[in-house]
Amino acid sequence: MKPHFHKVPVGLQSSFSIRHNRQPNFGTVWHYHPELELHYVIKGEGVRFIGDQVDNFSAGEIILLGENLPHTWRCREAYFKDGSELEVEAIVIQFLPDCLGRDILNLPEAYLLPKLFERAKKGLVVKGEAKDKLAQLMQQAVEAKSLDRLIVLLSILKVLAETDEVENITSAHAFYKSNELETERLNKVCSYTLSHFNKDISLMEIASVANLSVTSFCRYFKIMTKKTYNDFLTEIRISHACRALIEDKQSTEVICFSCGFNNVSNFYRHFKKVMGTTPLEYKRQYLKAEVV
Repeated sequence: MKPHFHKVPVGLQSSFSIRHNRQPNFGTVWHYHPELELHYVIKGEGVRFIGDQVDNFSAGEIILLGENLPHTWRCREAYFKDGSELEVEAIVIQFLPDCLGRDILNLPEAYLLPKLFERAKKGLVVKGEAKDKLAQLMQQAVEAKSLDRLIVLLSILKVLAETDEVENITSAHAFYKSNELETERLNKVCSYTLSHFNKDISLMEIASVANLSVTSFCRYFKIMTKKTYNDFLTEIRISHACRALIEDKQSTEVICFSCGFNNVSNFYRHFKKVMGTTPLEYKRQYLKAEVV
């Protein structure tokens, strides 16, 4: 998908942005910006797109995004319905690598920061004790003023730079700049897929959404996303299947058809390929982790 450039609003008296957002959903715009972003989901769930990866998100997740790494958090459809009382809540900190001054990155004491910023280019999911520390610090950051803002940001960067409790999200070189027409085209493809993933979507159908021939669309989508459209569609369906398995309200067979797969064996094969485990094993692992 081709991302849209986003201008991060920063106050005249601020060197970086801290926001505590409460809103109906996170929107749908696939975008990027030169600022790094630390994103803490307090409330909300759905599917997130970061670089070339598609995965579920839920409350409690903290992610660090590197500069110019395209992303969007797409909530479940229930969040977009008229009259819905659902809402999302998140704390978002966005900062340029040199927001504390260019010289700080050259200080011997700060040698871990350039390494952190380089690792963040693939996106990092924060786990364990590091996540708990960051959650507290980000809450403090919302209320911090003047010098305390800088102190909290440095404390946050210290936790991120020193921890091993992180996992990469994307493959290398996941970013590709785009023009306005390409951004609009891929946003249409993404939105259409998310709204119709539980039905059969032919290549002719999705190519018409992009206003391209089937051949041109397949070539275009592969160049832009480094994957085929069918692989992308399968990842979306599997992500929704994972959410349904965790909720544990439907049988695996019902989940299979509700996510757009036309037979159970096909569903099992694709699930194992994407997730590295069977649906039953995936649900057991999650429920076991919840008990622990």
